[in-house]
Amino acid sequence: MEINLIIGVAAGFIIGGALAYFIWDKALGAKKNRILGEGKANAEVIRKDKILQAKEKFLSLKSEHEKYINDKNAGLGQAENRNKQRENSLNQRRDELNRKTKEFETEKRSTEAIRENLDVQLQRVEHKSEELDKVHKQHLEKLEHISGLSADDAKAQLVESLQEEAKTDAVAYINEIMEEAKQTANKEAKKIVVKSIQRVATETAVENSVTIFHIESDEIKGRIIGREGRNIRALEAATGVEIVVDDTPEAIVLSAFDPVRREIARLALHQLVTDGRIHPARIEEVVGKVKKQIEEEIIETGKRTTIDLGIHGLHPELIRLVGKMKYRSSYGQNLLQHSREVANLCATMASELGLNPKKAKRAGLLHDIGKVPDDEPELPHAVLGMKLAEKYKEKPDICNAIGAHHDEVEMQTLMAPIVQVCDAISGARPGARREVVESYIKRLKDLEDLALGYPGVMKTYAIQAGRELRVIVGADKMSDQETEQLSYDISKRIQDEMTYPGQIKITVIRETRAVSYAK
Repeated sequence: MEINLIIGVAAGFIIGGALAYFIWDKALGAKKNRILGEGKANAEVIRKDKILQAKEKFLSLKSEHEKYINDKNAGLGQAENRNKQRENSLNQRRDELNRKTKEFETEKRSTEAIRENLDVQLQRVEHKSEELDKVHKQHLEKLEHISGLSADDAKAQLVESLQEEAKTDAVAYINEIMEEAKQTANKEAKKIVVKSIQRVATETAVENSVTIFHIESDEIKGRIIGREGRNIRALEAATGVEIVVDDTPEAIVLSAFDPVRREIARLALHQLVTDGRIHPARIEEVVGKVKKQIEEEIIETGKRTTIDLGIHGLHPELIRLVGKMKYRSSYGQNLLQHSREVANLCATMASELGLNPKKAKRAGLLHDIGKVPDDEPELPHAVLGMKLAEKYKEKPDICNAIGAHHDEVEMQTLMAPIVQVCDAISGARPGARREVVESYIKRLKDLEDLALGYPGVMKTYAIQAGRELRVIVGADKMSDQETEQLSYDISKRIQDEMTYPGQIKITVIRETRAVSYAK
């Protein structure tokens, strides 16, 4: 019974397993068929994509190949056209050469015929010349026989008589030419001078010795003066300009004979008033900056002047000296304006005389640079200007024209008298110059230079129209007793060596400064 049960159970398991295997095999077959179907479908899609890509690649390559073939054909066509053009050009040249060869052969034959004709005529001329020589000789023999003189003797007598007559006529002719030349020269010279003056427009510049500085209100005057006058003293000491603060409303007077000092003081005051900070240290700082600014403006003025006149290649130092002329006057006439005027006159006159107008303009501009050097040696300004021009490699004829315009050196070229004449024209016209201003400025300059020559003196300023001389000395180089002696020595020397109206006050200033820095 149990065995039958076990067998039955085993048979059930076997039958169940067989049935399960059959079911699994059926499912596996269906899945396999499905996967194979999907694979075939995917393979067909990939095959079609690859075929499309291959067709596109083929079409692209075909298009590139056709383009390459077309480019090659176009290049070949252009090359063929060029070859045809060259062939046509060569054919034309060959035809031209053949034509010229035929013309040359024709001309050659014509030339040979002309040459043969000339040879025949030359032979005839030689034959006639021989016959004329024989006839001439016969006539000479007859004349010698009739006159009793040989041909050489007769020729000598004729030449001698002609020489005497020619000398007399030549002397009279020379005198006539000289008189006519003198009259013509005077007339032409006057014409040239008049034309030069008429063609140059002149401007009159009058230099004053004071500058008015306008302020917005009288309250600023007190700030400029400062506590116990320390600000105004510091400003006067730094600039060398006398600052006059009077009852004139909204104005301060800056007095100094040197225009550069006045301009420095004016600009410094403008910056101080605008900034509002006015004290001795700030004043010295601003004055230092303004001095640099004025120096840059001087250089810019020189450059602008040379550009306006069309003068190129000047040394930078000469350009600076030209700009410095703006702040210098000559007998009341602004020196830069005078030099520009002379330069234009020189160019005009040189053009009238057929000389180089550019060189003449250059010499005219530089003729007074000896009046504005940094140091002033005891030399006439013309000679000093010539030496400066030589130092900075100017041409010899220009240097000579600068040095000779007041006859200090001998004139060597035509440029020198032109500069001299044009300088005289510019300075002699009505209203151009005032002798009083020039002598006044020279007296103040001599006054400052006299005091500056003493040892220990650092700066000197002539103020109050030359009625006061302020002398600043180094505190470490001179004692208080020595300052008193220096003041007396300067006053005594001024009395003995200078001529001046009224009296001059000599003020010697010795101050000690202690400077330290907080870090």
